[in-house]
Amino acid sequence: MGVAAAGDKWVMTLKAVAEPSGTLICFPYAGGSPETFRAWCDGIADDVEVLCVVLPGRGRRLKEARYEQWQPLVDDAFEALSPYLNRRHAFYGHSFGGRLAYELAHRASAEYPGQTSRLFVSGCRSPDTPQRRPYMHQMTESDFRGAVADMGGTPAELFEQENLMRLLLPTVRSEIRLAEIWGDRHTSGVDVPITAIYSPDDAIDSWRTMHGWQKFTTRQCELVEVPGGHFFVDSHPEHVTRIVNTRLGNVDG
Repeated sequence: MGVAAAGDKWVMTLKAVAEPSGTLICFPYAGGSPETFRAWCDGIADDVEVLCVVLPGRGRRLKEARYEQWQPLVDDAFEALSPYLNRRHAFYGHSFGGRLAYELAHRASAEYPGQTSRLFVSGCRSPDTPQRRPYMHQMTESDFRGAVADMGGTPAELFEQENLMRLLLPTVRSEIRLAEIWGDRHTSGVDVPITAIYSPDDAIDSWRTMHGWQKFTTRQCELVEVPGGHFFVDSHPEHVTRIVNTRLGNVDG
């Protein structure tokens, strides 16, 4: 089981390493949990520590207020992560989590230069790619539920548990809203290599909306294809962990 790092409500340690070569800091998709990344741990190199950021509105933070704007979220998440950023680390974020990972890589590369070895973004449009309309977060309750079900990331049986859905959906809607209103907030990209991972079967963000990531780093940017739909981080973890291991072994790429 993962544990809160040093009692920090923001950070869950999924794999502890006595003397890590680096730390992989993971960010889930909207409404997601650390379970996605917990399932990866056996596939990540033995000397890499794995952490997951836990946001309000889920798990032990279920009753906390959710963020409505990007800047307070970035400020608070960065402060919480600061103890881990003065040593070698990489960020991995999927969908909404990819946006947050980019925002924090931007901040970390400025305040802890040279410590962020790589930014992995998957299933996440580039900052200059317009969000497709209509916005999901503006849908009626029934339409929103249908759209979430169509995305495929939520087990079908959860939709039959009304009390659980009433707890879960406000967090999903809040984070989807942040994902949808997000755009290019900076005058320049990051000084960090980017690996952008996409699936050709992703109906939300595939190569068409992700190839623009090349413009958002002063270093190398690569686009890597994997099988699966939008939630390939859950359905095809072996492909993702192979990519992560290879790139973290070549941190100066």
